[in-house]
Amino acid sequence: MRIIQIIDSLEAGGSERMAVHYANTLTQQIDFSGLVVTRKEGPLLNQIEEKVSYLFLNKKRAIDFEALMRLRSYVNINKITIVHAHSTSFFLAFLLKVTCPSVQLIWHDHYGDSEFLSKRPTLALRLIVPFFNGIIAVNQNLKKWSEQKLRARNVLFLPNFPSIEKSIAAQTVLKGKARKQIVSLANLRVQKDHFLVLEVAKKLKISHPEWTFHLVGKDFEDAYSQKIKDLIIAFGLEKNVFLYGTKPDVGNILEQAAIGILTSQSEGLPVSLLEYGWYKKPVVVTNVGEIASLVENDKNGFLVGAQQSQLFYDSIVKLIQNEMLRSNFGAALHEAVVKNNSKEAVVKQYINWLQNSCK
Repeated sequence: MRIIQIIDSLEAGGSERMAVHYANTLTQQIDFSGLVVTRKEGPLLNQIEEKVSYLFLNKKRAIDFEALMRLRSYVNINKITIVHAHSTSFFLAFLLKVTCPSVQLIWHDHYGDSEFLSKRPTLALRLIVPFFNGIIAVNQNLKKWSEQKLRARNVLFLPNFPSIEKSIAAQTVLKGKARKQIVSLANLRVQKDHFLVLEVAKKLKISHPEWTFHLVGKDFEDAYSQKIKDLIIAFGLEKNVFLYGTKPDVGNILEQAAIGILTSQSEGLPVSLLEYGWYKKPVVVTNVGEIASLVENDKNGFLVGAQQSQLFYDSIVKLIQNEMLRSNFGAALHEAVVKNNSKEAVVKQYINWLQNSCK
């Protein structure tokens, strides 16, 4: 098989990480593995393995014929058989199919607001989906949605998987007191509900002022991120909550952290949770999306309902007060990630499915 992944950017988001993970992992499994980035490069660029064939299109518009022709030429020259489009890159993949009918298309649906699928637009997808050989969904809600709303017949649920990042020089030093840092790996998007972090931080500032929160993720410099910054000042949390933006050295950051958190109102199976487990971090996370398929409450982490600030605070305090519990939770979550979300198991299922879907 000769497969390319298509993704719109190399920002450090979940779908972007998975596109890179697939491209890297497949170099050991198939004849040709490529990665095509359509609009914007980013910090994940240095995570691409040397064996991966890489193309940046620098696409400027929704319909950019020059970029499309560059992609078509790349596909023909490298004799690509399968195009694996991630998230919103499905439209470019469709246009490629129109100009290059022999390629087989797969769409990987990473939609983050899977708790609010009733509001998701369907018209464009319903028109385009018949041109795809199959759909990969990152959680069961998305799988059911594709089958029911898009009337897609070949939909596979595949969990995300972690992958060891290429060696990156440690460049981020977390502020605050060492070993008392709580990390949130989440881009500053509304669905991630950083306001819950701030509510918890207000309480923790009073009870455990030496513990601090560290928010790592892309700042889109919009109204949402500005409100976060305004509330940090309004709540007097300048020495308790720190923003770092996008950082490439995630492993280094997690080595410093004592606890990992996710406060999302909606998720698939977040890559950040897999990374917490990979680095043996105890977690407090909201019970949304597929998170409960990996985190068992009181066994390898704490599950809390979305927007439940008091319960979230109470769970963090339990971890703060019990170092042995932190260690046990971290080890148990690591074991669960290795068992249920190893790249070997996921990619094996992926390849078997492709062999049946793209004949």
